[in-house]
Amino acid sequence: MSEKEKIPAKVAAAMPHYNGRESWRVFGIMAEFVEATERLNAIRPAVSIFGSARIAPDHPYYALAERIARLLSDAGFAVISGGGPGIMEAANKGAFQGKSPSVGLNIQLPLEQKSNAYQDISQTFQHFFARKFMFVKCASAYVVMPGGFGTLDELLEAMTLVQTKKSRQIPIILVHGPFWRGLLDWFSTRLVEEKMIDRADLDLVQVIDEPEAVVEAIFKHYETRGFTPLPEEHEIMLNL
Repeated sequence: MSEKEKIPAKVAAAMPHYNGRESWRVFGIMAEFVEATERLNAIRPAVSIFGSARIAPDHPYYALAERIARLLSDAGFAVISGGGPGIMEAANKGAFQGKSPSVGLNIQLPLEQKSNAYQDISQTFQHFFARKFMFVKCASAYVVMPGGFGTLDELLEAMTLVQTKKSRQIPIILVHGPFWRGLLDWFSTRLVEEKMIDRADLDLVQVIDEPEAVVEAIFKHYETRGFTPLPEEHEIMLNL
């Protein structure tokens, strides 16, 4: 039986129209990548900050993220967030008040996502994967505040890319140890013990609570080299 014969008749009848629409959408995706790359390529060095969209401005996490972003901005790092409310707003606000650019990579969502007002550079994406690519491509470090599924998605993606050597190794910093402790314990007692990951993979992240220590840890990582990707790292980043 040929491949075509294996497809149910109703599905086969709809496929020409479906495939045509999908093919044309590729051009929109390409345009999104090109526009974002051209606008953000000069944003170096930069730190991507992640965290919950549901945190109110009077929450301690908000103040913590704002302080970290301000210190990073004054230290010469552009600060990149998802451009929305909560921790994202706090990160952009801290950077906006500092010396370096505040960048928001906004996403079109039916719920929750509304652009915050503290962005020197604002880029809007329709596709999550294009947005996630730019977070990784532009970042010299990841700072991960407490958050939900989206935050965990970004964290695990970064860890996977570094673990599999599809991205250069960068500092991945988890802020506020009590929030992350249960997850890290589960990594250690479940993933390591069942040999799903190597124990050395736990070293891909570090937990830091103090804003000043976050900035210090990033500088320490790069103290023997510059922030610009090395030639071999640049080649890796071209194949993310």
